[in-house]
Amino acid sequence: MLRESLRVSLAHVGMALRGPEEFALRWDREAGYKALVWLALSLTAVLGTTLYGMTMGIGSGPAAMVVKATLLTVAAGLAWAVPLPALYVLNSLAGSRLRASTTLLAALVTTSWGGLALIASVPINWFFSVAIPAQSPDVIGPQTAAFIVLGVNLLVFAGVGVSMGDVFRRVMSALEPDSDRNPIWFLGLVGVIGSQLFYLFNLFTW
Repeated sequence: MLRESLRVSLAHVGMALRGPEEFALRWDREAGYKALVWLALSLTAVLGTTLYGMTMGIGSGPAAMVVKATLLTVAAGLAWAVPLPALYVLNSLAGSRLRASTTLLAALVTTSWGGLALIASVPINWFFSVAIPAQSPDVIGPQTAAFIVLGVNLLVFAGVGVSMGDVFRRVMSALEPDSDRNPIWFLGLVGVIGSQLFYLFNLFTW
């Protein structure tokens, strides 16, 4: 029974990543996803931020890898969790009939997709985080190396952030196709909070 539940949950996660709009619509119309599905989506997001965060500390030893992985996961989670109630409340005041659980699912599907994108970016950041500093003593210098690694990380986060914003926008539009509400303010708020937390947690210092 447990094995079958896990199989179904993983199948739902695959569906969410391949077709986030259809996945969210199915929940909104049928409300048929079990708790394991929600857990699997959450774990996908956490796994992505954790693995990528480990590469951010790879040049400073195992302790730094654990710290960076933890702080990145916490920062990303807070960046999405803090403004989410405001999105639901303001949308409801504007006439939205989406349930709170549907709004939460839309955000969770988006962060899960972002987690998968971060996992795909791990080899990129790992390569530059290891190869560039290794050349710095004789070729480019440690400050330039740190600047290049910072640039790579910023490009990765920018690309993943833009992609997540597009996924979230598409999901919300699919849930309410007749609405002219645009979640751009919410996505901007997520970006601002995330950037502040990244700076506060010193994630971009090596």
